[in-house]
Amino acid sequence: MRSMRILALVAPALAPVLVALAALPAQAEKLPLAELSRYLNGLSTAEAEFTQINPDGTLATGTIRINRPGKVRFEYAPPDRTVVMADGQQVAIFDPKSNQPPEQYPLRRTPLHLILAPTVDLGAARMVVGHAEEGPATRVTAQDPDHPEYGRIDLIFTPGPTELRQWVITDDAGNRTTMILGEMKKGTALPARLFDIGAEAKARGIPVSDR
Repeated sequence: MRSMRILALVAPALAPVLVALAALPAQAEKLPLAELSRYLNGLSTAEAEFTQINPDGTLATGTIRINRPGKVRFEYAPPDRTVVMADGQQVAIFDPKSNQPPEQYPLRRTPLHLILAPTVDLGAARMVVGHAEEGPATRVTAQDPDHPEYGRIDLIFTPGPTELRQWVITDDAGNRTTMILGEMKKGTALPARLFDIGAEAKARGIPVSDR
């Protein structure tokens, strides 16, 4: 029953994905890594609604904004209201219930940096540890070849045209967080302040700790 409740809550975010999948053949050849790299490198700015499935099975929704290279912002919907952002170097987590400085850690230490890098090359040695078709979709599992202990990211793409539909981040403890993306709007103008950790802290009236 719990799985049915989760499915019902996720369904609105999945709707555009399901429509796209329905138009595709039941089985398709996996998309080449070169094509997936081309797609990610061509993704300059984008925004989409998302549904997040947390390691404990709970759900969160919100809006993601991407500004490659290196910048991303997750705004979680009420009652959460957490904001997570990367400014190109650091990731900061703003807790709406705290007046303390945001928790920060290097973007480089997260699997997400693999798709936010200035140049994405999924063909690089030891980066991709899995590449397979899953029905009409293609799943790519990638990790930092020099630091596999940072965790890994599974990227799920659909063809015709190539589109990123979701990702799953697995941390060093084996916890999995799934991010399901709604329809992605590309080429949108995104203000720089959305990815400015200092500006976000100032707007909230809280200090920012030294990095």
